[in-house]
Formats: sequence, C-alpha cells, structure tokens
Amino acid sequence: MIKYLFHRSRPGRFLSCLLLCIFLVMLMPSRASAAEVNEIGITDDNGINENRTVINDPGTAEDASDLRELNVANNLTVTYRDGEGNLSGTLRILITLTLIALAPTIVIMMTSFTRILIVMHFVRSALGTQSAPPNQVLIGLSLFLTFFIMNPVITQINDNAVKPFEAGELTQTEFLDTAVQPLREFMYGQTQTKDVRLFLDIDGIEAVENIDEIPTRVLVPAFIISELRTAFIIGFLIYIPFIVIDMVVASTLMSMGMMMLPPTTISMPFKILLFVLADGWNLVIGNLVKTFY
Repeated sequence: MIKYLFHRSRPGRFLSCLLLCIFLVMLMPSRASAAEVNEIGITDDNGINENRTVINDPGTAEDASDLRELNVANNLTVTYRDGEGNLSGTLRILITLTLIALAPTIVIMMTSFTRILIVMHFVRSALGTQSAPPNQVLIGLSLFLTFFIMNPVITQINDNAVKPFEAGELTQTEFLDTAVQPLREFMYGQTQTKDVRLFLDIDGIEAVENIDEIPTRVLVPAFIISELRTAFIIGFLIYIPFIVIDMVVASTLMSMGMMMLPPTTISMPFKILLFVLADGWNLVIGNLVKTFY
C-alpha cells in the first residue's frame, strides 16, 4: 500500500507538504517570543499592570552610553558622539546630502558664476551667432572660471572650518559661522553700498558699524543685484564695437540700394573676423577675471 502511494502521488504535492511543515515549525519560536513579550508588564502608580513592549521610557538615559540600552519603540532618538554636540555619522551623511542638493543654489547666488555666465551670453549675442558656442560650453567654462576665482575662498573654508571641525575642535555652530565668513567677505567686496543700504532699509535695520553686523539674508540679495548690474555694464561695453560694424554695413548696403538684404547676414562674418583678430576670448575672459581682484 505504501509503495502504491509513493508511486501514484505527485512529487509536487509531497514537496509542498514538506515545505509547509518546515514553515510551521519555523513560526513556532516567533509566536512563543511574542507571547513572552506580551507577558512583560509595568506597574504604574495606581497599581495597574499594563502589558507594554517599551521597557524603558524615553529620556531616562544618564549618559550617551545608556542610549544603547533603551527600548524606545517608535520614538526618534538623535545620538551624539560625545558631549560636545557632534552628530553621529548617519546624520552627517544626511547633512552632506542636503548640502549637495543646495550646492547649485550656493554656486549660482554666492559666487562669481552669475556675472561670468551673463557676460558670456552677451558676447555670443553681440557676435550674432545664436548657438555658437552652445549653452553647455558656456556653462562649463563659467563653472571652471568660478572655481578658479573662488579658489582662495574655498581654501580658507577648508583650512579654517572643515579641517578643525573634522578634528573635533569646532562645534556645528562655530563651524557654520567660520565657513560662511570667507564667503561673506568675498560678497561684500563685490557689492555696492547702495544695494546693501536698500535691503537694510527694507529689513528695518537703521545702521551698521562693520561687515559683521550685516545679516547674511541682506548681503546675499544685495550681492546678486550688484552682480547683475556689473554684468550688464560689461555686456554694454562689449556690444559697442559690434554695433559700429552693424551700422557701417547697414549704411553701405543702403548706399548700394541693397535694402532688401539683411545687414546682419553681411556683418556677422566681419564681426567674427574682428573678434578672432583681436583675440577676443583672451581679452574678454582675462579682463572679466580681473574684475574680481
């Protein structure tokens, strides 16, 4: 009979029954441990015994080492490495990722990137070439020029803030104050006084004695306005020689009776030739970088 059953039964059913038995056996310790947890009770002041899964209440640790022994269930606990307020490695990674997400805004609004990129676009518009150089080239060139110009500031931040903070010599508050100081000095050197005064009046600040009393929320928008004004002034000066070429070409075509021919079609090759002969990229980029020193 047994031989008949082994030969007539399907192997899939036998394996399914075997796996089901193993699964039930594995579940038995988990249910037992859950029952043991439910039996844990804590008696309150009124003598009522309540079943709880939280053995110790949050906030009962006396030092940092006791945090590992606390069972705080679903409560969020921020663990410090030492008594100086330094965050743990996980939170440092979170802060680093947040700074990486904010990096484009910091690069655009608090460095020389804005002025360089606007001047590059003015140069392309003055030449009359709509897509040469392309936007990717202009943005890449502006980024590398920004890193070149901001290198002293980045070095100061690394030496005065990042390295001491990693060595445990600075707290988070001291690190942020020390790191932003070189950026503030750079922005203040490129910002016009009337722009700072404008935002001080809007913010209701009557008078300041030195740069340290100017809030960062006032200095950043004043710096952006000053950068836009300076970039447009440089762009206007770049446009002047190319406008002269357009006027000469337009007058020549009109005197020849060729009024139906667009002047820009004839003037663009001459403007490119003038720009190349005068080594325009060298002049524009070189003098643009010098405006920050």
